Amino acid sequence: MELGLRDKKAIVTGGSKGLGRAIAEELVREGADVAICARGEEDLTAAAEELGSGGRTVYSQACDVTDPEQVTDFVARSTEALGGIDILVNNAGRAHPGDFETLDDGDWQADLDVKLFSMIRCSRAVVPYMRARGGGRIININAVYGRYPDPTFFATSVNRAACLSFTKTLAMQLAPENILVNSVNPGFVVTPQWKNIHRRRAPEISEEEFFGRMAGTEVPLGRFGRPDEVAGVVVFLASDRATYITGASVDVAGGMGKYV
Repeated sequence: MELGLRDKKAIVTGGSKGLGRAIAEELVREGADVAICARGEEDLTAAAEELGSGGRTVYSQACDVTDPEQVTDFVARSTEALGGIDILVNNAGRAHPGDFETLDDGDWQADLDVKLFSMIRCSRAVVPYMRARGGGRIININAVYGRYPDPTFFATSVNRAACLSFTKTLAMQLAPENILVNSVNPGFVVTPQWKNIHRRRAPEISEEEFFGRMAGTEVPLGRFGRPDEVAGVVVFLASDRATYITGASVDVAGGMGKYV
């Protein structure tokens, strides 16, 4: 299937590893030029070198998406390096397990900053550039927990619901300008975040057993997903084959989520 992404210009936040890295790889494979950011300089540099080995332009910059000035600078420099921006993938974020009694105000604020407010800041920064090009795509990486709450991931469940509402509302406002905004909601996917959760929760059992137990109780397909399975959906939504999709919320979760 020809996706029409050759020579498109994309930003992927949190692009040095995990889902962000897989999404950036898929975009490069389709012929796009990509800018990635992350907080860790070493992982970011290594990712950029590998992504750029195929001949596409890859720009990388250390950026903390909870800092508005760093976001503005990263988007401006990415636009200059790539020659414009057509696609933004808001992927930055991290899991912050905890129930209502264990989370303090600092935990809530940090979770809001790295999830909801990073999407707001990055989207605000790219919209003028997309508007100048006659349109664009914003794809927000959310989570099934935004529609299927889990009290052990209390902040994630609440804040991802806000991210879903942000996606829908922004899609409605920007649709007349041909800027399409959609959400992709992973369930259990093998990423560094989930590997860290395994080490914290159950270091006495193997990673395979830990993931298997979780998937066995929650996921009809009975397994954790792979990053490339999420990346494929994201890249489709960024492509010319998705020109009539905006405001959508797409689960990539193996059937997880008991809702219609």
